[in-house]
Amino acid sequence: MSKKFSKVINATKVILLIAAVIAMQKVNVVNANEKLTNENLNKTIDLTAMAVKVNEIQMNDVYYPLDTFTGDLTGYGAHCPLCSGFLGCTGEYVGDGTTTYNDETYGNVRIVASSKNLPCGSVITFDAGYISKDPVVAIVLDRGVLGNDIDLLVPSEEYAFKNVGRHKITYDVLRFGWQRETA
Repeated sequence: MSKKFSKVINATKVILLIAAVIAMQKVNVVNANEKLTNENLNKTIDLTAMAVKVNEIQMNDVYYPLDTFTGDLTGYGAHCPLCSGFLGCTGEYVGDGTTTYNDETYGNVRIVASSKNLPCGSVITFDAGYISKDPVVAIVLDRGVLGNDIDLLVPSEEYAFKNVGRHKITYDVLRFGWQRETA
């Protein structure tokens, strides 16, 4: 599903949810199982069931953001001065030039380092036109940064310096840890 189409779907879901909440407030719902009748459409809507279904749809859409953060994006090579060439979360060796990981849900994604604010296995997405024309999807498999900053694993320190630099970005969290649950 394209990102634009996904955003339209998500916006529609939010509008439906807001309409349901407003409708609940206007009729002074006494019981959560009460139904609301709309005389114009001659249809009955179970607002509780609708809210549950919208939430279920959002959780099943693996590209629906669970949270959003702002921090600095930098790059690092596996052989940086303080790096061992091994990932902090899995112990996997990436000193051979590996910069991607094949995730069961998200496919081939980039590897990033984060602080402990994001658990190992968390998946994020961000736009960085200077790195890729498409949104970057990455998984947290390493540690070593502070706060909400993200450090993108790249082939070398020289590549990091020339192509990534340091930029303020906003990124969406698609999964916290190895399971898609809210934090």
